[in-house]
Amino acid sequence: MKPALLATIALVCTVALAPSRTIGQATNAPANPATTPVPRTDAGILARQDEVLRRAKEAPASPIVFLGDSITQGFEGAGKAAWERHIAPLGALNLGVSGDRTEHVLWRLQQASLARLEPKAIVLLIGTNNLGHGTSNGEQTLAGLLQVVATLRAQAPKAVIVALEIFPRGERFNPMRGEIAQVNQALRSQRGEHVRVLALGDRWVRGDGVVARESMPDFLHLSETAYGEWASDLAPILSEILQR
Repeated sequence: MKPALLATIALVCTVALAPSRTIGQATNAPANPATTPVPRTDAGILARQDEVLRRAKEAPASPIVFLGDSITQGFEGAGKAAWERHIAPLGALNLGVSGDRTEHVLWRLQQASLARLEPKAIVLLIGTNNLGHGTSNGEQTLAGLLQVVATLRAQAPKAVIVALEIFPRGERFNPMRGEIAQVNQALRSQRGEHVRVLALGDRWVRGDGVVARESMPDFLHLSETAYGEWASDLAPILSEILQR
């Protein structure tokens, strides 16, 4: 057999035996940072991360669990009075960690599943730091948020997930507010029997699009007054879920 023919046969066999791939399928696509579980490594927050993991592993069964970043953790700061008045009587557990992004919540859920807490309601507010820290774009942030929701559904299938739309940030119109609005718009499609999506953050945006300083002093974190409004809006919803 001629050498040229042998080479042609070898090439055909190589192609035939190569792993098949769907047309247009990406190869070596970069991982989405928002969906890749990672722990916090910044020294200033390790103690809080450890404390929240301890709570998740050692606390008694809790009918309500709060998950989120500094805005959720802030119920132990500026929002403490609102928490004690409206939320604590319902038996809630705060697992918020300042600076958290979706990938950090996913990591903590791997380390300490919420299944043992047997929650009836899970209040989730996460995603602003994915955008604010510049680690994820809007699409990636949404994917991370939805993966958190899916993980919670798997760990606590009987719970109602009360997903808060990402709160507005920045005093005036800005590109990040646009991304937040798009993520929130897509998040609403998750509404169902076990997922409620609430747009409570809209109340802090005035008619001219400006975020009120009295509600968000730094145009990101909530004031004591705003925590009171959030808690008083949320408490009846949580009470209704508990009574079902």
